[in-house]
Amino acid sequence: MPKSTTKDLPLFWALLPIFLLMALLSYNVLMIYHDEATAGANQFALLLMGFVAAMIGLRNKVTFNDMLESVYNNIKTTSGAILILLFVGSLAGTWLIGGVIPTMIYYGLQILNPTVFLAVAVIISAVISLLTGSSWGTTATIGIALIGIGKGLGIHEGMIAGAVISGAYFGDKISPMSDTTNLAAAMANINLFKHIRYMLYTTGPSITIAIVLFIILGFFQDTRGEMQNLEILEGIKNTFNVSAWLLLVPAAVIFLIIKKVEPVVALLAGTILGGIAAVIAQPQVLQAILGLDTLNIHDSYKAVMNAIVSEVSIETNSSILNDLFSSGGMKGMLPTIWLILSAMVFGGIMEAIGALKSISNALLRMAKGDFGVFASTTVTCIFFNGTVSDQYLAIVVPGKMYAEAFKDKGLAPENLSRTLEDSGTVTSVLFPWNTGGAYNAGVLGVATVAYVPFAFFNLISPLMTLAFAAFKIRIRRL
Repeated sequence: MPKSTTKDLPLFWALLPIFLLMALLSYNVLMIYHDEATAGANQFALLLMGFVAAMIGLRNKVTFNDMLESVYNNIKTTSGAILILLFVGSLAGTWLIGGVIPTMIYYGLQILNPTVFLAVAVIISAVISLLTGSSWGTTATIGIALIGIGKGLGIHEGMIAGAVISGAYFGDKISPMSDTTNLAAAMANINLFKHIRYMLYTTGPSITIAIVLFIILGFFQDTRGEMQNLEILEGIKNTFNVSAWLLLVPAAVIFLIIKKVEPVVALLAGTILGGIAAVIAQPQVLQAILGLDTLNIHDSYKAVMNAIVSEVSIETNSSILNDLFSSGGMKGMLPTIWLILSAMVFGGIMEAIGALKSISNALLRMAKGDFGVFASTTVTCIFFNGTVSDQYLAIVVPGKMYAEAFKDKGLAPENLSRTLEDSGTVTSVLFPWNTGGAYNAGVLGVATVAYVPFAFFNLISPLMTLAFAAFKIRIRRL
């Protein structure tokens, strides 16, 4: 709480900006803009409700400077995410013109079929995320390719993104190299591997149910005719020089992430390797982009640079591929960055005026019995993801708030760390304005509202932790 606050903020005033924001965002998405709501309307809604929260803060004697400082601190925490988003845009552009993504789609279409694709996508994403410790790195690399393969097989993009995100966040949660896994263990002050082992009790059933649901969905997918699949494969072959050597580019990026190289550095390396692949393996694509009959070193540089920073589209003889083979580069990530910055403004002001503390205290007062503590922690984590818009804060703040409550109830600290992960880490992708939701929607090119119904693992995890608490399953006591 800022020093200038003279009294606690009443619960009504703390909730008012949130209810108004939910109403305005729902109106934008459901009634007016639909999938295009994040192109600007939702960003302004967040800023407008930030102004409403600021007026409430001024009424409660919070100075404008305190609110600005809170906003500044919030935005500072997203600087890494913003850099990653810019480099993901550049990587997607060079991987497209370099033939990396088309090659992965080409081989993927030959190996996979619609019936098993969704379940396989979950498993592949989980393995990569477990090895790298990064759900974001997984969606930015193998996730982009799986979206292309799934679309080529005729599967709804929301289902594909839901499968990728489910697997990526499962691997992230149980990986000892994951930052959120280490953070949750640190907040509960327990051994990392003890936290991971205890978390498997709820995480294992959650991912199992998710995979079963994706297997069931697979049986309802329409298998594309052989001629149509051949048309897609032929379109890729006629446009790009397909080679297994190109798969070394994503392999190199995954290797760098496994070796704990900074994600920005790994993505920059992937961008450069993709550009080199384009110059060496796909000169005909660079010529087509620029509309030239011949190509020199200056033209090659221009084509690669255009793919890095702005939109690029590659025409083929397949209408399906024409939709797939387009990228917005760094420029395409700007709406997502704009959304994150707007969310940080709203969250920062809400924190500065004491609204988040007021709501959290109200939840803590309602906690009755063991289940009440688990439920309050779960609701608070999800609430912070929807208001502060950052998964790290959704772990840190509830972790600090409820540590004593768990101890007072005689509950071992691993109960707290598991609940923080089950409800804080995984639900960040369910909100379009959260850094997790905005990032994954921007990277995969799938609106959050389209993939949320199919992000089974992320939806099931908080329910699973509540079920374990309600039926007193694997609840360790001091």
